[in-house]
Amino acid sequence: MMGITDFAQQQLKDIVFVELPSVGKELKMGKPCAVVESVKAAYDIYAPVSGMVVKINQKIQEKPQLVNEDSYGEGWFLHIEISNPIELNSLLSPDQYRVAVESEH
Repeated sequence: MMGITDFAQQQLKDIVFVELPSVGKELKMGKPCAVVESVKAAYDIYAPVSGMVVKINQKIQEKPQLVNEDSYGEGWFLHIEISNPIELNSLLSPDQYRVAVESEH
């Protein structure tokens, strides 16, 4: 399952639109795969791993504020069938992410 972090949704502020790829689309790690528009601007969202989109969250297209309200629950973006499991090793754990964010701010 893929989405954005709580920290990211807080930085974006009020999300008003989410553009998701279609089911069946092949994603490449590090390449844009979705767009989030907030009252501030539009932002590309990058694929954390390579693979095929197997499910998208229609709810956030109809009610994008779910991303702000529940980014780790109802505000998820899509499910990816991973094509290269070794890429998972490059993802940060929640603790590693927290440390990275805190060191930047």
